[in-house]
Amino acid sequence: MDDVRQHRKDKDGDGMPDQPTPLPSADENPGLDTVGNRDKGYLRFGLSTKLLLLTIIFVMLSEILIFVPSISKFRADWLARKLELAEVAALVYTNASDDLKDKAIEQELLDRLNVQTLGLRNKGERRLLAMVDMPGKIMRDDNIQMMGPPEMIAAAFDTLLFGKGRTIRVVGQTKDNQGMVEMVFDETGLRRDMIRFSVNILLLSLAISVMTAGLVYLSLRALLVRPILRVLDNMARFTSNPEDSNAVMKPSRRRDEIGLIEMQLGEMEGILAKTLYKQRRLADLGLAVSKINHDLRNIIASAQLFSDRLSMLDDPTVQRVVPKLMGTLDRAVDYSRAVMSYGKAQEAPPEKRLLNLHQLGEEMRDLLDLSEASRLTFSNHIPEDLEIYADPGQLFRVLMNLCRNSVDVMQYRKEEAVICRLELAARIEKGRTIIEVSDTGPGVPAAARANLFQPFQGSARKGGTGLGLAIAAEIIRAHGGTIRLLDRVPGAHFEISLPRN
Repeated sequence: MDDVRQHRKDKDGDGMPDQPTPLPSADENPGLDTVGNRDKGYLRFGLSTKLLLLTIIFVMLSEILIFVPSISKFRADWLARKLELAEVAALVYTNASDDLKDKAIEQELLDRLNVQTLGLRNKGERRLLAMVDMPGKIMRDDNIQMMGPPEMIAAAFDTLLFGKGRTIRVVGQTKDNQGMVEMVFDETGLRRDMIRFSVNILLLSLAISVMTAGLVYLSLRALLVRPILRVLDNMARFTSNPEDSNAVMKPSRRRDEIGLIEMQLGEMEGILAKTLYKQRRLADLGLAVSKINHDLRNIIASAQLFSDRLSMLDDPTVQRVVPKLMGTLDRAVDYSRAVMSYGKAQEAPPEKRLLNLHQLGEEMRDLLDLSEASRLTFSNHIPEDLEIYADPGQLFRVLMNLCRNSVDVMQYRKEEAVICRLELAARIEKGRTIIEVSDTGPGVPAAARANLFQPFQGSARKGGTGLGLAIAAEIIRAHGGTIRLLDRVPGAHFEISLPRN
């Protein structure tokens, strides 16, 4: 009944629920709002936007890593082409006749190559072929064949940062590897071409990044984001009305992790919806029991008055029966209070006394009222001197529940050959008192074993509620003991283990 208290409030103090507590609505709980309204706050910078930005950033980082060797190679190729042209021009100019070698031709050669000086080195001899009147001061000296990848990368960025208006000298081998070509030129043109190449790379990288990010965005939104939003929307709708079976998640046909999440969520919501439905039913049942219990206590009180009057008669039979009748009515009153106590939270703490367990078993025999015509036999194998420290009323209820269940399943058997026997036994084992209640009935069905000690779920006979075993288990736990069903045949065999003090 603990869960019942979550749905109803006790107003009259009798331990039982009165009015149902409505579930919170979306207006009372902002967390139950739909996903569409949540987008305004929670999803303003959602997963889709983050994926888009991250994809662009990662692609740009990849392009930067590609740009470093690319710009270095561009500079090396640019210088290599310029050296090839300078070599060809130098060979043509060297082999030309002397009457063609004048100042005008030399200047035309320098202008076409866009260099300030042009020279050849061969076998240690350096020969200057052409030179402007006022060459600039050389600020950098590069030998293409002597530069490795790190030096080429450093030289490329040096040109980009400091190449404007700077004069450099570049030396490279001729095609036949017999000499060296040397030229001095203004680095501004090289820097301008490198910047143009860098801008083209940047624009191409942005285009690739945006296109890739868009494709990734659309793919992930279709495969991941939208299904997650669908699950989130279902959770919000189910939370607002968990008892609505239409709000339970209906899994799609996906066979990936999202499909598994939808399947597990649907199963969980289905179980939760059924549990809430049962709790509502139990709450309604609790309210009905509280009303019936109130009237029943009045009826029992009247029966006690009649018993008191009967006790004043001198008839021997009356004098023998009335004490048992009054004891039974007293226990009925205790049971009535126990029902109310169960509705509040749990059984009252046990008031332990030192008991004679054999005598308690004999009381079972009297209250079961087995007539002489009954085929059911009761055997009390508890030692007469066995004592136990327990609550008399609560332990009596436990044994009565177990014995009454056995009697109910056996007393209507019509086959004369079938043995119907109920036995009580007890022993002391390892500092604990072990009590066994056994019968020769049909036993406990396998379907009832899983929830045997759960209220309203563990009934092993037709028409039973399963509440008796649940109360028995709770009482035994309050005594610090355990109760279990033994795996024995034939019949049902319950074992109760209680501490000695």
